[in-house]
Amino acid sequence: MDRIRVLVVDEHRIFAESLATALTAEQDVEAAAVGSLPAALQCLERTRAGHEPSYDILLLDVDLDAEGELLGAARDRFPGLHPVMLAAYDDAGLAARSLTGGACGWVAKDSSLARLLQVIRGVLRDETHVPPALLTGVLRELNRDRRHRSEHQLLVESLTPRELEVLRCMLAGLGRKAVAERLYLSPHTVRTHMQNVLGKLGVHSTLAAVALARRAGVPPAE
Repeated sequence: MDRIRVLVVDEHRIFAESLATALTAEQDVEAAAVGSLPAALQCLERTRAGHEPSYDILLLDVDLDAEGELLGAARDRFPGLHPVMLAAYDDAGLAARSLTGGACGWVAKDSSLARLLQVIRGVLRDETHVPPALLTGVLRELNRDRRHRSEHQLLVESLTPRELEVLRCMLAGLGRKAVAERLYLSPHTVRTHMQNVLGKLGVHSTLAAVALARRAGVPPAE
């Protein structure tokens, strides 16, 4: 019988490890725990390199990944992974952004193990799991996000073709030197393009530019 492989990511290591232990007690589940985003990304990269079997489920603390960094990487680079957000409290806005960013579900940290397993097995059947009490607020936020997405798309459309290429490289997680090598440009030219991208998008950091581009539906460079 194939086991469901789960990666729990939470900076509270005792919680993460306790949850992983409880999940592994199930006959069809195998779980591991890490306490940081870099450690989680390293685990996922090892699976992509073929050094370990792939994970099926990512249980991710929503507060730890507040900027959506790991969630975005999961969506863009690990298409077989099903992210589920672990939340200490209900927040319709955060839940909506997480779902838009690629999450398959939202579950409270104090949920019973039975409820958590129901969500895990449900998202593997391509279901989306949101607590009923949050559903109305999430739908309202998603409608608002749809309007904002149109605004973000207009900002992205203001970029030149070369600036868009640079933005797509940023989405793929490439640094300035790697972008320069990929696009056969000097690092200084890439720096100028990145500054222009930030200015036209009206943001002040690469992370914010990447988040806006994701919301606008820009695909990462392959």
